[in-house]
Amino acid sequence: MRAYDLVLRGGTLVTPQGIIQADLAIEGEEIAAIGLDLSGKREIDASGKLVLPGVIDAHTHMALPVAGTRSSDDFFTGTRAAACGGVTTIVDFTVGTQETSIPEEIEARKQEAAASVIDYALHGEVVGWPPGNEAEFRDAVKLGIRTFKFYTAYASSGRSSDSGILYHAFGVLADLDAVALVHCEDDPIIDAILQQMGSAEKGKMASLAQARPPICEGAAIDQVAYLAEQVGVKVHIVHVSSALGLATVKRAKARGVRLTAETCPQYLLLTKEVYDRADGHLFSASPALRKEGDQQALWQGLSDGTIDLVATDHCPFTREQKTWNGSFLDLPYGLPGVETLLPLLYSEGVVKGYLELTDLPQLLSEGPARVNGLYPRKGTLSIGSDADIVIFDPEKEWTIHAENLRMATNFSPYEGRQVCGAVETTISRGRIVYVDGTFQGEEGWGRFIPC
Repeated sequence: MRAYDLVLRGGTLVTPQGIIQADLAIEGEEIAAIGLDLSGKREIDASGKLVLPGVIDAHTHMALPVAGTRSSDDFFTGTRAAACGGVTTIVDFTVGTQETSIPEEIEARKQEAAASVIDYALHGEVVGWPPGNEAEFRDAVKLGIRTFKFYTAYASSGRSSDSGILYHAFGVLADLDAVALVHCEDDPIIDAILQQMGSAEKGKMASLAQARPPICEGAAIDQVAYLAEQVGVKVHIVHVSSALGLATVKRAKARGVRLTAETCPQYLLLTKEVYDRADGHLFSASPALRKEGDQQALWQGLSDGTIDLVATDHCPFTREQKTWNGSFLDLPYGLPGVETLLPLLYSEGVVKGYLELTDLPQLLSEGPARVNGLYPRKGTLSIGSDADIVIFDPEKEWTIHAENLRMATNFSPYEGRQVCGAVETTISRGRIVYVDGTFQGEEGWGRFIPC
């Protein structure tokens, strides 16, 4: 009998297509066999545990310059935390500027990401791109980038793309069979609301939700979907946060727009009431947090397939970086989450009945792999695919405390939350990088994965 390098014995293999009791064998960096009574030079008893494809967090912001500071996780600390949470691949972003080209930004970001302990891919951030520079997209695709990030908000910082830019860029991406990722909030609506706000309102954290209401999201998604429909580009809507935004996504899909969408744990688990807390400013993020009704709509959207994946938008800051200076406009926006994605979606989604167990690998592995051009190398328990695997204990109960997490921040938006289910082992390309509470990976083990 052949002895494989590593065999996971007796686990419950969970895929979007079904659940089976089987052994899984790894040879080198790939999955080599699935069956019964497999033999390995090294074996792990996975009895009573779930065996899942490694999680792909398709929306992270490591070492991101923002609001005069930088997100507190770099590519080493952030991917180390990710590995401890069952994430085996992240998709981060280049840092777009008016002065540099997208290909230049790709090469610069790859150098920053060289310390990653798990594999990574990149989205190309589009900032200040003018029609006529189509070669930037073509060259970026040759460099392994097929997803490009646009903003319909943040005009004051130069990041917003108006409808003319979107129209021209979408046409180029359609010809390249690339994907346009879009942060959808209508900037003019936000500006009009802010102009009506007095200093007293701007001095309240709760005003963030008023300044960026769901109509901003719905209106922007509607325009982006229309433009995408006209030019035939694939478009992906990031961090859908509201029932109104979800309904707009659903209408676009129903009429055949080539559109996918994601949501994030914060929009499934938190509401705008947290802004009323003494530490409400720590929850600054964009889009803003919504109401309980929006949460219920998003869970339904995950269940019925309207939403294609869950990602974290991981952009952590410390309490000190988010010191309240008198206005919600003066805060860095972003929340930590890469380490808690899998256990939270299992505990709050599967255990509470919003999701089926088979939805978990669909939303966290295969879905993001397909949207980002990583499938079938990533996102699946298939022979020949990378051996990115999580052994997950569905019974272990624990409590989230920032001090016990590995993310480089002293704040968790889920502080004190009781969780059912925990990562026991994380395997990256056949190598055990986390087991039983101990990180065993290596700086620089992660590779850039062309999409």
